[in-house]
Amino acid sequence: MHEERLAALGLILPPLPKPAFDYVPAVAEHGLVWVSGQLPRNAEGDLPVLGRLGEEVSVEDGRRAASLCALQGLAALRSVTGSLDAVARVVKVTGFVASAAGFCEQPRIIDAASNLMGQIFGEAGRHARSAVGVAMLPRNVPVEIEFVFALHDRG
Repeated sequence: MHEERLAALGLILPPLPKPAFDYVPAVAEHGLVWVSGQLPRNAEGDLPVLGRLGEEVSVEDGRRAASLCALQGLAALRSVTGSLDAVARVVKVTGFVASAAGFCEQPRIIDAASNLMGQIFGEAGRHARSAVGVAMLPRNVPVEIEFVFALHDRG
């Protein structure tokens, strides 16, 4: 069902990069999947958008980066579940936006990822969320997003 929606939207999940540091991309525990903060990588594994919102990065490019983070997060999710169809609902999205002084549109940026969750998971894609402005993010990316998903009971 969710995999079919992903395909119907013409979306392809990117390859999951190997972590550069000491962590795993996602952990499944007690019916939840906790996805580590994901950077906005494209299908080639590159980081196409760099800098801070309100300086080098436009709102449009920030939203594109948030969408890339969401696809990367779904790839991490699928790496531990085998399929997006295992998801009962999106529980929480936490977005970090590298922001110049005075930039206050973090929710608008993270909305791109939230919208994508809704397109793929329907009503089950509605979630709790935080959108936080920060001074800087790893590798100079404008957005990093982490996710929590609830799985269908397999019992």
